Amino acid sequence: MTGRSLKNQKLVVASHNPGKVREISALMAPFGIETVSAGDLGLPEPEETGTTFRANAELKARAAALASGLVALADDSGLCVAALGGDPGIYSARWAGEAKDFGHAMEQVEHAMQASGTTDRSAAFICGLALVWPDEGGLDYFEGTVEGTLVWPPRGEHGFGYDPVFVANGYDITFGEMDPDAKHSISHRAHAFRQLTDALLTS
Repeated sequence: MTGRSLKNQKLVVASHNPGKVREISALMAPFGIETVSAGDLGLPEPEETGTTFRANAELKARAAALASGLVALADDSGLCVAALGGDPGIYSARWAGEAKDFGHAMEQVEHAMQASGTTDRSAAFICGLALVWPDEGGLDYFEGTVEGTLVWPPRGEHGFGYDPVFVANGYDITFGEMDPDAKHSISHRAHAFRQLTDALLTS
């Protein structure tokens, strides 16, 4: 860490995913951080060519910081399924296709698991957060994980992405059934944000 602080900063959330932007804005709101999304600013989406959550989060944050002149925060997150060797992982959004159809993506995961013949339904959501400072190009990176199991069929109307098929360890409802505030307190994104706020928003 370099002694930087996010206090009194305006932050661009380097995402065009409305659900993700809402979650990040909600996590930042208690600290009085003003956020604006890359979509709101009309920033282009860079191609995610990295092979890790960290690499993809960093390239998105650097692109947004360079284009906006603001501190930029990017999230790269995904569902890692043990029986599928960690897939879809960094390609979680791509499994939803051009139409961002996560109903289709969840079906693909389920079909792949059934084809594997496994009874192991363990999975984890992983979130990498990259924060890039435009004046110096400095980078801060944080990573959070939540372990759980997959269920079928999907359940719940809350959340986004693969939330309706994921049950966190210690719970009996999916992220899709969980009240958003409850999810925000235990999610992979929440774990990564806790590290970020401890490092950059608390004295």
